[in-house]
Amino acid sequence: MNPWLLVGLPALAAALGVAVRRDDRLARVVAVVAAGLTGLGAAVLWALDDRGAITGGPGLAAGGLSIPLDLAVDPTRSAMAAVVALVVLAVQLYSTWYLATDDRYGQFAATVSLFAAAMLLVVLSGDLVLTLVGWEVMGWCSYLLIGHWSRRATARRAALKAFLVTRVADIGFVLAVVGLAAGARSTSIADVVGAWRRPGACIDAAVEGGSALGTALTACAAPDANLRAVLLVLLVIGVLGKSAQVPFQDWLADAMEGPTPASALIHAATMVAAGTVVIGSLFEVFAASPTARWFLGVSVSVTMLLAAVLAFAQSDLKRMLAWSTVSQVAVMLSALATAPLAAGPGAGLLHLWSHALFKSLLFLAIGWAALAAGGTAAATLRGSAAASPVLRAAFLAGFLSLAGVPLVVGGLSKEHVIAVAYDGAVAADGPGVLVLVSLVLTSAVTAAYSTRGYLVLTAHVRQRPVLAGVPPVVPVVLAVLVALTVVGGLVVLTGAFAVGEVSVFWLVLSLLVVGVGVGVALRGGFDRDPAEVLARRFTPAADAGLGVDLLYRRAVARPVLRLARVVAFVDTEVVDAYVRGAGTAARVAGWAGTRLHRGQRPSAGVGLVLGGVVVLAAVGVLAWS
Repeated sequence: MNPWLLVGLPALAAALGVAVRRDDRLARVVAVVAAGLTGLGAAVLWALDDRGAITGGPGLAAGGLSIPLDLAVDPTRSAMAAVVALVVLAVQLYSTWYLATDDRYGQFAATVSLFAAAMLLVVLSGDLVLTLVGWEVMGWCSYLLIGHWSRRATARRAALKAFLVTRVADIGFVLAVVGLAAGARSTSIADVVGAWRRPGACIDAAVEGGSALGTALTACAAPDANLRAVLLVLLVIGVLGKSAQVPFQDWLADAMEGPTPASALIHAATMVAAGTVVIGSLFEVFAASPTARWFLGVSVSVTMLLAAVLAFAQSDLKRMLAWSTVSQVAVMLSALATAPLAAGPGAGLLHLWSHALFKSLLFLAIGWAALAAGGTAAATLRGSAAASPVLRAAFLAGFLSLAGVPLVVGGLSKEHVIAVAYDGAVAADGPGVLVLVSLVLTSAVTAAYSTRGYLVLTAHVRQRPVLAGVPPVVPVVLAVLVALTVVGGLVVLTGAFAVGEVSVFWLVLSLLVVGVGVGVALRGGFDRDPAEVLARRFTPAADAGLGVDLLYRRAVARPVLRLARVVAFVDTEVVDAYVRGAGTAARVAGWAGTRLHRGQRPSAGVGLVLGGVVVLAAVGVLAWS
């Protein structure tokens, strides 16, 4: 299976979808068939690929810079491509029902296809230029999907906010890509890693290849550690923006203004997880920079706990899932910040894989429940899981996995993250201790809000919500995701993700921590009243994201606008004043000359001539002297 075909299929579907966007039936056929073929191709690629391979691209030469534009395939990339394709297929199938009456369904389906192509390009990219292309296309697609219902002012504002915040962070990402490629004189990820990793690895490789130690030392010039740290910190800034990590965390909750299938796609398997893929592909370089590891480790440690607390007290369950995504992405990034070089990025990428399954399941289930109940607020959704046994099973499997209960896919991947964080803490060469403490606390809070969500959705109500006209494809999609969420942890047996063994001690401790979180939720009374105990104290602040949006406006937007007004004033009233003055003087002189000429007075003309002669004489005398 050629990986270029895997990227090209959804890209072609996006182009065809735009062409037939006014015909919903054709748009559905194009979107679903292309998603199905992409999923089948990804499964074949994963099944047949048991080793790494590079698929050559067209290749470019820009002076001394090599731009091969290759795609890379290995078991880990194939597994991630498969889960991306699976989620995209689920979203496209679900959307044919959820957006059946939407007059812009064709545009939505085409954008989802383009989004899928961009994420697959990032996953399979062996070249930084291709990574950057996929990265930026996803940013544009997220803007379109979040603002899909653009007739609403809130949707337009959320889309613009997401676009601006992520674009500002992307300045760092672009600078990092340029710097890393310039240092390696190639955009090939393999060449970049070889040029910027620890020189010791290069020396070992050269010696194993038969070179003498002296020759190896000469050939393997050590990269500048300070420059490497600066470039990797810039890369991390781009990742933090795309993944909605502190200080860029506020845009993702507002992105819930988009349709629920779009939320499932953005949160589960595409945009917010892309940063984990990029750092994972450059892990050998990243692991060699303590500065970059600390920078990422501190940010994700704060983010995972802060976002979990905000999710705990949200009055809207869809926004609760949004803050949950912020927290869980921080968990997967924390594995990359703390994992020793020998451990690799496997634990973080495994959590990305599992998160795609259970988070897409929860979002699609919330969408169904919201249509049955008439909204996404906790009070509105109370008891809505009773609309279907499939919904109840979906929420049970999804929240068990989100809570990190061992053996289900989310619990298994979380245990591997904790294991590498512990290894990092023991090694004491990075933010391992800080991340480990934050992981334990976050696990408790996550279990609490997962329990709260499940109890609210499955609470007994007098009037059972019913949603008629649900096609069989919707429960089938959810049932498949439920099954994969329950047994998806078996992926570790395939060897697709290089992870170690899970410690029995940390497994038991995780069970205790999850139990504490569940106990807090039950004691708080979440099974009795959807208004909930914390509503009067903390929910207003949580719904407002602790006022970060207001802080953005006061600390960033207002100063920038005031500075812009000052610059505009200086430009129009100072700089342009000289130009306007010269123009005014010319007009006055012309007016005076015209008046004198029209007066037809010879004496005046003679006087002007004499005056000119005097001025010229004076200038000549001054020049002579």
